[in-house]
Amino acid sequence: MAAIGKRGTVTEAAGFNAEADVQSLREAMKGTGTNEEAIIKVLAHRTITQRQRIKEAYKQSVGKDLADDLSSELSGNFRSVVLGLLMLAPVFDAYELKSAMKGAGTEEACLIDILASRTNAEIKTINELYKKQHGKTLEDAVCGDTSGMFQRVLVSLLTAGRDESDKVDEAQAVLDAKEIYEAGEARWGTDEVKFLTVLCVRNRNHLLRVFEEYQKISGRDIEDSIKREMSGCLEDVFLAIVKCLRNKQAFFAERLYKSMKGLGTTDSVLIRIMVARAEIDMLDIKAQFLKMYGKTLYSFIKGDTSGDYRTILLQLCGGE
Repeated sequence: MAAIGKRGTVTEAAGFNAEADVQSLREAMKGTGTNEEAIIKVLAHRTITQRQRIKEAYKQSVGKDLADDLSSELSGNFRSVVLGLLMLAPVFDAYELKSAMKGAGTEEACLIDILASRTNAEIKTINELYKKQHGKTLEDAVCGDTSGMFQRVLVSLLTAGRDESDKVDEAQAVLDAKEIYEAGEARWGTDEVKFLTVLCVRNRNHLLRVFEEYQKISGRDIEDSIKREMSGCLEDVFLAIVKCLRNKQAFFAERLYKSMKGLGTTDSVLIRIMVARAEIDMLDIKAQFLKMYGKTLYSFIKGDTSGDYRTILLQLCGGE
């Protein structure tokens, strides 16, 4: 029942007893009012696998669904965090993607955050789950909700076909860098397909080499060129791909920072990252955050949120 990753703040609870946890949760929801503290104490300190065991034990002893019961007891952002914690990682991703495309307007940031940062295996599982739950493919849903080159990049990412080896073809890396340069900086207008072909298909080590070569040829970082050559969602998705390849945890740290900086909080982003990365790489995201912004992620969350919502996020953050 271990955590998904090795660098999370949420780790396997010792002496785990699903029945005892069910008892605590039932007590917390008994009578008028809810004991949110008791709910946080259990759910923020168990791995996803342990929470699945709690869900099963709850259904067995109560004959009801734990998520349904909690959903009717809780509200707002706190409820969103709790319900997210009860889902398996790919289920949560599929749920977030579905929510991002619901109703009028699309939360493109969600599509980008998830599809640019997940591994091939993760994307394949998300695809399978989405189809099972919604009777249509995630690709169809994305195509119905996005358009143009942005859509094509997402469709490419959804194929989960990126080379995941670590071999670098030196000659090809030089050629790739040259082709991207010629498709962008060196011409009037931009041939975005060239960027897609290289950035969505090649493996990470190879691309890091391409980025070095690109810097030599053009005298700029690839990120700078993307900002100069593109705009809107297309710019955002290409930048996200490059940032995730360079340093995925720095990418998440920046997304968290931007979700809280300035007036108001983009809770959807904050919740998505805190829930999804808590048992994978939150320790490294926190370290990157401190390095990049000179302040702790903990202090940012503390200053930007309140109530039970703040409490549960700080527990997932795992202290200063």
